[in-house]
Amino acid sequence: MSRVAKDPITLPKGVETAIAGSAITVKGSKGSLNIDLHNDVDIKQDGNVLQLSAKNGSRQANALAGTFRALINNMVVGVSEGFQRKLQLQGVGYRAKAQGKTLNITVGYSHPIDYELPEGVTAETPTQTEIVLSSSDKQLLGKVAADIRDFRPPEPYKGKGIRYAEENVYRKEAKKK
Repeated sequence: MSRVAKDPITLPKGVETAIAGSAITVKGSKGSLNIDLHNDVDIKQDGNVLQLSAKNGSRQANALAGTFRALINNMVVGVSEGFQRKLQLQGVGYRAKAQGKTLNITVGYSHPIDYELPEGVTAETPTQTEIVLSSSDKQLLGKVAADIRDFRPPEPYKGKGIRYAEENVYRKEAKKK
């Protein structure tokens, strides 16, 4: 059996789960998330502990049990604490401003970019060159952060562009004469 799936998921206070057939719904203070389990994965709840296991002993079922254990654990953490992703803008004249569900980004194009945030994701701009994205859904948050970064990925010569806060950009040396 997968070593990841053997680890039980402990539900913190304020988090409720509802298991209906092959679907599980996790509710907490930050929202509600749900997922459909694969046919080869079995889930059991004992009080505030969830345990996943493979229905048969195949390698694929063990791998799926570990994957779904990680996904459900991310759902539990998301609805109780939430996730954050920070982006930084580096470049002369690069700036961002959050206005409700729209993120206005100026990154050196002839026009500003108005990015419409999907439901469940919020954005803050503590400074003009910093974007803080928050969500209870880790997958959606990562996709939104990657979409915003794709507007102007960091280039290797001057390092200009949109980068993750913890990202190290490999810098190249300029061409010699």
